[in-house]
Amino acid sequence: MDKFEHVQIYANNLRFHALNRTFVPRKTAVMKIFGVGMNYQEHNKELEGTLIYREEPVIFTKADSALVKDGRPFFVPDFTQRCDYETELVVRICRLGRSIAPRWAHRYYDQVTVGIDFTARDLQQQLRAKGLPWELSKGFDGSAVIGEMQPMADYADVQDLHFRLDKNGETVQQGHTADMLFRVDEIVSYVSRFFTLKMGDLIFTGTPVGVGHVREGDHLEGYLEGRKVLDCNVR
Repeated sequence: MDKFEHVQIYANNLRFHALNRTFVPRKTAVMKIFGVGMNYQEHNKELEGTLIYREEPVIFTKADSALVKDGRPFFVPDFTQRCDYETELVVRICRLGRSIAPRWAHRYYDQVTVGIDFTARDLQQQLRAKGLPWELSKGFDGSAVIGEMQPMADYADVQDLHFRLDKNGETVQQGHTADMLFRVDEIVSYVSRFFTLKMGDLIFTGTPVGVGHVREGDHLEGYLEGRKVLDCNVR
């Protein structure tokens, strides 16, 4: 084998590996999305008293494919006739943690924002009537819309934050984290008893009274302490 053949084989090998790298899926961080059900008493009442108070938080999860951010639109799924918005404070986990004591929980989240927990309400009611889990009605693709993350250092107290949602220019839902049945640190601690929390995980902390449905063409804007952090068009 002469020198030219060696060079040609080497070049072919480089081309082969380059082509193979093209088709290798890019590794993406896998994160978890948690939700807290019925964490505001007035919201519980508007759901016909489904759950007024419990000794422990009601936790559910969403698939990572549920996440929508950076101003991308929300597409109403075709399996529901009533898709509701539920506006919530969302916290981002910033470090690895398991079995976290409530008094240390504040060290495990560093950013907050406003999010929308979209819910296929008719499907949820059907599942509840049959005594079945209702993740299908809350964990579907695109059901977890979040706004721009804000440093927790900008706020003195996570339990004294005001947030709201405007739909087509009118305020439709307002919340104050002081009204939570379970405080953020209690939620973080409770979830960590069952799941190892990792950097990037998100916790939707519950919605206040005022949920309502959305239709194609609606424009949703979320505000945290008066600052607009979320902008989402419904399609």
